[in-house]
Amino acid sequence: MEEKIEKLLKPVIENLGYELYDVIYEKEAKDYYLRIFIDKPEGISLNDCEKVNDAISDLLDEANYIKDQYFLEVSSPGVERLLRKEKHLKQSLGKEITVNLFKPINIENEKQKQIDGILKDFNKEQIILSVQNKEITIETKDVANMKLKYNW
Repeated sequence: MEEKIEKLLKPVIENLGYELYDVIYEKEAKDYYLRIFIDKPEGISLNDCEKVNDAISDLLDEANYIKDQYFLEVSSPGVERLLRKEKHLKQSLGKEITVNLFKPINIENEKQKQIDGILKDFNKEQIILSVQNKEITIETKDVANMKLKYNW
């Protein structure tokens, strides 16, 4: 579903001068949400979100991919953006990320479910982080989510 929507919206959003960062369709409590994340080098404003929302609303209605009633949200991915796709990981190589795991793993004799480290490499099966100058390999099947870490 998300891929179909991304394919539909990407040309329109790029035509407006933005990058389509991600599309997430999910249920929260009893409501469904279609979240469209856009980006550009100088950042995203509320006006940017409104412009994209206006450009894609009718297109989504016409395509009628989603049969359920849903809320459409257009926003920036934020500074601590989710890293869900290969392109996100490529853009984050050499940067600090936070990896949240489904279950804790043993690192330096300590069980950890959240790991911060520099993303060194990745493939479909694993990611490699540098944590305190040591390389750690994490199986992607164990990863709940990953996001860019911003040091406030």
